[in-house]
Amino acid sequence: MKKKARNIDKFFIFLGERLLEFFQSVGEMLLLLAETILWCRVVFKNLDKVLPQMGKMGADTLPIASLTAVFVGFVLALQTGVALQQFGQEENIGAIVSISMARELGPVLTAILVIGRIGAAITAEIATMSVSEEIDALRTLSINPVRYLVMPRFLACITMMPVLVIYVDGIGTFGGAAVAKAYFKVPFLTYVDNVAEYLEFEDIAKGLVKAAIFGVITSIVSCYKGLVTTGGPGEVGLATTNSVVLSFVSVYVSNYFITRLWLE
Repeated sequence: MKKKARNIDKFFIFLGERLLEFFQSVGEMLLLLAETILWCRVVFKNLDKVLPQMGKMGADTLPIASLTAVFVGFVLALQTGVALQQFGQEENIGAIVSISMARELGPVLTAILVIGRIGAAITAEIATMSVSEEIDALRTLSINPVRYLVMPRFLACITMMPVLVIYVDGIGTFGGAAVAKAYFKVPFLTYVDNVAEYLEFEDIAKGLVKAAIFGVITSIVSCYKGLVTTGGPGEVGLATTNSVVLSFVSVYVSNYFITRLWLE
């Protein structure tokens, strides 16, 4: 009986420690976000650091974003077309594909791509600098790591994520048009007219707001996990994995609550 009680005590102690670590991490990330926003006032003096990051997150991501978006558009049009064909409503494929891409699939898929490609690279880069004591060297030289490392990546993420989402939405929508024409004999002009009739600016705006929020999450989580990494080179891989997982979970959870908020 005493052994069982000790095991229960150990469980609650373990649970309390994990919860304490979680809330401490959340608080530190919020502080990092606040400090990063404050340092954005010197963005024009640091364009030489911001612009290369924008290039990495934007132009370098276009090939994989294009491939992902076009096949998502193919599959979405194919699945919805089969269902709509039973009711003779194939001409509405464009509305469903475009609204789905603008509201949900575009922002979420783009966030997943950026997290997997850019977020992991950010964490690995900063974590390597941290374990090799380069972060401490920056502080010794009176260079603030948040201004030098975090702020450029933060601005690049929240700037390029919405741009990528617009691109992904467009590619996915026109990918759907190709399937609608090839498999369901929907003329291209009919498809475009259907998109123009049902897709509203509000749908696109909501997707872009989500994209900006996902950009904040990706940049702050990735940079934070890199900055707090300690130990040796083996910790860099663990920090990168934890960063990607935490970013994915944060995007999924925030996406639900943002969508739920807009439905009220």
